[in-house]
Amino acid sequence: MRKYEVMYIIRPEVEQENVQALVDKFNGIISNGGEVTKTDVIGKRRLAYEINKLRDGYFVLVHFNATTEVVNELDRIMKITDEVIRTLIVRDVA
Repeated sequence: MRKYEVMYIIRPEVEQENVQALVDKFNGIISNGGEVTKTDVIGKRRLAYEINKLRDGYFVLVHFNATTEVVNELDRIMKITDEVIRTLIVRDVA
């Protein structure tokens, strides 16, 4: 298992309890073959530039250990989730 981190942005009109439900959903996907080491819900922030006519979003940063299959599945599910507007998964080398 390798160390990864994922940063994703959730649409600003999503309510706070639904944001937490999405975080739990994605952490559950990671836990099916890996382990979540740290989850940081940064909160609602202004975007550096407009994405799909949106100016704000809820930022979430997750550090985790997982296999390549888990990372691919997480990426696939994040891409088809309508509430997520941007994702970035990187391998943590530190």
